[in-house]
Amino acid sequence: MVLANTYHLYLRPGIAVVEQMGGLHKFMAWDRAILTDSGGYQIFSLASLRKVNDDGVIFRSHIDGSQHLITPELAIQFQEALGADIIMALDECPAYNDSSEKVQKAVSRTYQWADRCQRAQKRNDQALYAIVQGGVSPQLRHQSAECLTSLGFSGYAIGGLSIGEPKKETLSMTEVTVALLPENKPRYLMGVGSPDDIIEAIARGVDIFDSALPTRVARNGAFFTPSGRVNIRNAGYSRIEQPIDPDCNCYTCRTFSAAYLHHLFSCNELLAYRLATIHNLNFINNLMSEARSTILNDTFSSFKDNFLLSYQPTDEKTRLSQKQKWLKSRRPSR
Repeated sequence: MVLANTYHLYLRPGIAVVEQMGGLHKFMAWDRAILTDSGGYQIFSLASLRKVNDDGVIFRSHIDGSQHLITPELAIQFQEALGADIIMALDECPAYNDSSEKVQKAVSRTYQWADRCQRAQKRNDQALYAIVQGGVSPQLRHQSAECLTSLGFSGYAIGGLSIGEPKKETLSMTEVTVALLPENKPRYLMGVGSPDDIIEAIARGVDIFDSALPTRVARNGAFFTPSGRVNIRNAGYSRIEQPIDPDCNCYTCRTFSAAYLHHLFSCNELLAYRLATIHNLNFINNLMSEARSTILNDTFSSFKDNFLLSYQPTDEKTRLSQKQKWLKSRRPSR
């Protein structure tokens, strides 16, 4: 599935342009599934450029500073025009360090907006998902899930995680929230893309993930391997004739040596970023495929244990530091 970003499409090229071109599937020549987010997280990440009230979100474009309004009704209208297969209700995503009062307000507002989104939906060929909020409070997660499941959506997302909190809390709140959601509806953990986090979340009952992580780290020379991330920029790769992962079946590993990839990144060649992206997306696709097959043959538990035993995750301090830098880069000053 491809995730398309409503906020960015709204600003460029414009919802009307995509609709006139026949919707996202035709516009981007993609005949498989597409999910559009509501734009809520992007607006959240532009903290200095937006104001939230019960009606919706007033924000300024990060491109030209022009002012815009998105309401729950408009979020649905835009996504129906884009024509994705799965669309998301507008929600309010509180920051990790927000007060309990702010998180409670976000939970209440998210429920009110979800109800309005559901009432605004006109197309019956799109699956509308609601987003559970609640920060790292089990009580607020329970309240949010209870309210949203009472409305009967096609699927449920777990939002407000992987935004700077320790991994232990991410997994804890995931486990708490999944237990509150219907077993016969898809459960979608938003913003999680690290291979070890994906496997841990699958073990807790999550079905769908999205993240820019595989492509973001690829642009910085990091390649996923069964033993963890490796940095192709390191001088040790400059004379390695083998591929970065000899057991990988992707185009990059079938065709090029680690030494060539090191050379491309050293020269800042654009091809470097594409080859690294191909590899990382292939790694994630293979990981998900293997997880599905082991679930079906009832061997997922041993697959999980073996994977986590060999995969060395990024250390927590570095992970949180990288996340904070990324979040800061997403919040331009006035």
